[in-house]
Amino acid sequence: MEQNSASGPSGPSGPSGPSGPSGSTGSLSARIRARLSELRETEARVAQVVLDQGAALVHLSVSDVAALAGTASSTVVRTCQRLGFRGFQELKLEAARQAPEPTPPPVDDPAAHALAATLHASRDALDGVAATLDTGALTAAAEALHTASRVVVVGAGLSGAVALDVAYRLRALGCQVDAPPDPLTAQLAAAQLPPDGVCFAISHTGATRTTVDTARRARGAGATVVTLTSYARSPLSETSSQVLVAGGQDLVFGLETSASRIAHLAAVDALTHLLMSLRPEIARRHLDLSADITADHAY
Repeated sequence: MEQNSASGPSGPSGPSGPSGPSGSTGSLSARIRARLSELRETEARVAQVVLDQGAALVHLSVSDVAALAGTASSTVVRTCQRLGFRGFQELKLEAARQAPEPTPPPVDDPAAHALAATLHASRDALDGVAATLDTGALTAAAEALHTASRVVVVGAGLSGAVALDVAYRLRALGCQVDAPPDPLTAQLAAAQLPPDGVCFAISHTGATRTTVDTARRARGAGATVVTLTSYARSPLSETSSQVLVAGGQDLVFGLETSASRIAHLAAVDALTHLLMSLRPEIARRHLDLSADITADHAY
């Protein structure tokens, strides 16, 4: 089953998120967490200090951060640059834009507390999408799907629900889609993809073995691999042509399950909007057909 952990797996290099700061609440932490596995040990310590300090980072100097991380000031600057900032000052400005998280009032009702925590995690995940999702990769993925003769969609465990949504959306826009529920069948379908085919692989961690193996089969056949994941570097991103990173949040265990799927579904929505703009006539014809079929099943 797909694991939903709060920390990303390490793996070979994959495409990173968009550069430049974002002003959305929670976007800075999401952006950093999505790239933690790209950093060396000393750089990861610097990144962790930044995450721990949050908006309070504005009161620290580069030397303060270096001391807290147990490293040199030059490492702090290099870490900021690897995270997409020009230097420490730009990172501080972005941190200053992040309002500190207010402490929620005590809630006696367990149901109300669970609902509030879940909604908070979901909002945090959606805020992070703008910081981690590369619009260039999103455009390239839409173009690949537009020209694909066949698409195989794969996702295991909790990502399976997102895979079903992707398959339905693409089919409703006129794509020839196969979404085998069995992992062996999925690998066979991926291995049979033509060079103009696309394997769309979804995995929160990017490390689910059956999903990674299916993507590798598709890549071996010469097909394009589009990945939707929560981390910029993973075994899945290594074999992918386009990596859509929507996530990277450090969430409480049990809440990341729904939050990561909400972030992934938001990325799917953006992708389908782009695909519709590339094939307006085809999309309209198939959407009308979908509406007719849906109407036949409604009272």
